[in-house]
Amino acid sequence: MPRVIVDKQPATFAIRRFDPTNPPADMPPLPPGEQAECDSNFMSGAVVGGQSRRTDTTHATVTITQIKVALQLNITIWVPDGVTQHVLEHEEGHRQISEHYYQTADKLAERIAVPYLGKEVVITGADLDAEFSNLLQQMGADITDQYSRELNPEPAQLRYDAITDHSRNEVAVKDAVTQALRDAAFASTR
Repeated sequence: MPRVIVDKQPATFAIRRFDPTNPPADMPPLPPGEQAECDSNFMSGAVVGGQSRRTDTTHATVTITQIKVALQLNITIWVPDGVTQHVLEHEEGHRQISEHYYQTADKLAERIAVPYLGKEVVITGADLDAEFSNLLQQMGADITDQYSRELNPEPAQLRYDAITDHSRNEVAVKDAVTQALRDAAFASTR
């Protein structure tokens, strides 16, 4: 029976402090004018399985029978030694936005993968095993790419920074997160 399996791992979270005069090599570069950063790494990978039915030595029909999508979110907040509580709270707002998008990431991945199930594709070539493998890998890459495009928390993150002026004003984090998510949802429906 054809099926989609989504393996959504719990989000991981860490706060890493650094010396601003000597940042660690594994720290992403800070955007200009920023002193801290919330690095949200949304990871995904789709593995597609299928059955191949040869019609002759150079042709086969592939039926997609299974798709497994692995999802993960790793969040690291990078803050300089001596960071203010206000800046730390601002970065926590970025974390909340990322976690909001990840809450329904499994539903998004499933919605993207389901149309591939049962799909039949004709492959041709001298090496049908290689063509079969290439087709499955390409479909997995297509599902993964579409997931990454559609998940897209970036508009909400940018809106949040605009509302808070990158933590330089006194807007409450909770209110700014709520407004940023609402504004991004509204913009995406237009």
